[in-house]
Amino acid sequence: MDEIKKTCRGCGIILQDDNMTQEGYTTDIENDLCQRCFRMKNYGEYQVVAKSNDEYIEILKSIGQTKDLVLYIVDLLNLDRDLSKIREYIPNKILLVLNKRDVLPKSVSDEKIKEYIESLGFNFEDIAIISANKNYNIDILLNKIKKYQTSSKVYIVGNTNVGKSSLINKLLKNYSDNPNELTISPLPSTTLNKITIELSDTITLIDTPGLVDRENLVNYVDNDILKKINPKKEIKPRTYQLRPNQCLIIGNLVRLDYIEGEKNSFTVYVSNSLKVKRMNASKRETLKDLNKTTIDLKYREDIVINGLGWVKVIQNGKVDVYLNKDVSVYTRKSLI
Repeated sequence: MDEIKKTCRGCGIILQDDNMTQEGYTTDIENDLCQRCFRMKNYGEYQVVAKSNDEYIEILKSIGQTKDLVLYIVDLLNLDRDLSKIREYIPNKILLVLNKRDVLPKSVSDEKIKEYIESLGFNFEDIAIISANKNYNIDILLNKIKKYQTSSKVYIVGNTNVGKSSLINKLLKNYSDNPNELTISPLPSTTLNKITIELSDTITLIDTPGLVDRENLVNYVDNDILKKINPKKEIKPRTYQLRPNQCLIIGNLVRLDYIEGEKNSFTVYVSNSLKVKRMNASKRETLKDLNKTTIDLKYREDIVINGLGWVKVIQNGKVDVYLNKDVSVYTRKSLI
């Protein structure tokens, strides 16, 4: 009989005590925690692990071979460009869970957010709007899980950093005596393998590694900037009136030059920790060495900077966006 290999209760990786340079290393296998998770939990020392999406996609495809309910977790501040892409791998019943509600302005109603998502025409069983961090609507989510589950197994999927592990930890704290806790951090690829957690006699949660969005800004900044990018509390929108030849600098990460159009309103929805500066575009060359994308704006559109947030623009116009060449920027109809 093959020996059963122990896995880390924090990230799911197979534990080993042979090579400290390899994933899953621990000095005490009986402790059920790899050294990486131990240092993150106890010292806040974050270690980046570069993983290929290929193995994660295989996990998603294997879920598609079951009939189990899937919770698709999405970050409200950084909505996926195409929420339907998950259907390429998973035909199961999917409950769309919009997390991090606490960072969006309270003035925007949950109903308006739900109507916006439904207007996009995606095929999901239902939508739940929650904040795992603030324990918001977690009871409603649990009731929806019970309503739509097809077996005791419930899979948790989504991109990295959307709050999958934080949600599971909150569910465990609220509804279970299970003492285990998943490792959470602001870095991509914290969870490295599937982790099975028994929530109750009727619900077993299965956490999965997050798909890494290679076009997301979080992959290209250091830890200090990452902490500023991730909002800790409700975003306070900042509105600027721009005329052509004026620009906005956001956190020294992105530059928006207003090139053409009438006087226009630009409302910035990013972390409050990031400074926003308005200036005359012709007098400063700040960030103009970055990749330039020219965007023709339609009435009431958002300029989405993947991983950072978005800028709502009211009128038609043209902007040049200067940004890291590997980070995507695009428009959508205004969310708010």
